[in-house]
Amino acid sequence: MNLKKYGGTELIWKDRKRFLGMPLSFTRYLLIKKEGVWMKMFADVGFFYSVIDEVNLYRICDISFRQSLMGKLLNTGTIELKSNDASKPVFYLRNIKNPFQVRETISTLVEEQRKIHGVRLAEFHSHE
Repeated sequence: MNLKKYGGTELIWKDRKRFLGMPLSFTRYLLIKKEGVWMKMFADVGFFYSVIDEVNLYRICDISFRQSLMGKLLNTGTIELKSNDASKPVFYLRNIKNPFQVRETISTLVEEQRKIHGVRLAEFHSHE
């Protein structure tokens, strides 16, 4: 994914979907920040034809984590981000490296973004 098209962005984290611990995939995940205004998580899937999904961090209301035995051995896992975004209510980061560290980073940044945007968790539940 070309970050130049967003202008003034900072890459916070990136990884690829992994197979047997190796990044042999055309699925790329990015967490970017634009000039302190917003942070978004992107999934860029594809080689010849790309599909790019995104979610604003302040919209995330729940973070789940799954790790298989093979994932424990290879230090990979899947993070599930649930949001109040109608177009992408569940966002997966599948088979990423260092999943505990990434989960903690995302959780911290979600709280930070909620404060910046004045979003409280109660506001998420009022829309359900």
